[in-house]
Amino acid sequence: MLGFDIPFMPEQASSVAGEVDRLYFFLIAVTLFFKTLIFVMVTFFVIRYRRSKHPTASQEHTNLPLEITWTLIPFILAMVIFAWGGKLYFDIFRVPAAAGDMEIFVVGKQWMWKFQHPEGPREINTLHVPAGRPIKLTMTSEDVIHSLYVPAFRIKHDVLPGRYVQIWVEPTKVGEYHLFCAEYCGTDHSRMIGRVIVMDPSDYERWLASSQTERSMTASGELLYQQLGCAACHSPEAQTRAPLLAGRFGNRVQLRDGGSTIFNEEYIRESILDPNSRIADGFEANLMPSYRGTITEEGILQIIAYLKATSGQTSTRPE
Repeated sequence: MLGFDIPFMPEQASSVAGEVDRLYFFLIAVTLFFKTLIFVMVTFFVIRYRRSKHPTASQEHTNLPLEITWTLIPFILAMVIFAWGGKLYFDIFRVPAAAGDMEIFVVGKQWMWKFQHPEGPREINTLHVPAGRPIKLTMTSEDVIHSLYVPAFRIKHDVLPGRYVQIWVEPTKVGEYHLFCAEYCGTDHSRMIGRVIVMDPSDYERWLASSQTERSMTASGELLYQQLGCAACHSPEAQTRAPLLAGRFGNRVQLRDGGSTIFNEEYIRESILDPNSRIADGFEANLMPSYRGTITEEGILQIIAYLKATSGQTSTRPE
């Protein structure tokens, strides 16, 4: 933390907020220093060499120490800014392993934010989270590009249609904070706002228990998996030859075209909506229909949660 409050700045309510502000103020300080230095020097030379006293200024065509100085100082400053900014970027956008213990799924839609907790509760334009715990946000969009922005957390990330993006945050201060869409997304973009409510961990557990009126995401995904007929083809007892899915999350998949990919959120989503795009090695094309228009983004996330939960299972059928 910086150690002092500035009225026009949002609160610092996450583990990275203080570092973001320190870099920001360093950039402001460097800018003001050189702006002031240039202004003072220009003013000095205008007065020092005005025509009435000095008709002609002496010229130096070569001054190696001066040239080295004004080259080296900006270079060092640029490298400091680059290294500091690069480290901060990776700290914010590289999700630590600890954040995987609590994953919240986010769907942006004109003009609302939809959140799903693994335990089952769903929220619109409001997100409850515990303080002092790293949280992974897996995000996608149903329509156009949105951008999740929480000023107090100093995090902002574009939410893209057709793919998943991840970011993480560790809230540090209990309170209620603004949530915005920071990417113009249509007529009611300005209304795509919400709030993040950071709670004491014990209060969050009580809220979670009182809000569990629905199935967990894993249970909902398993039910949807059965309703859509996925188990009819992707189980050891199935007559149709299709890849087994249970226990595969995070593993490498050999593809029919000779390449390979990781069995992750992106691959699952693509296989549901466009099953012929990346076919597993040893299987035929055009066996699985596309579920585009049949399943929602929330439904896909539920199936992903279910398949993640089966990652401890082992395959009993050769592929």
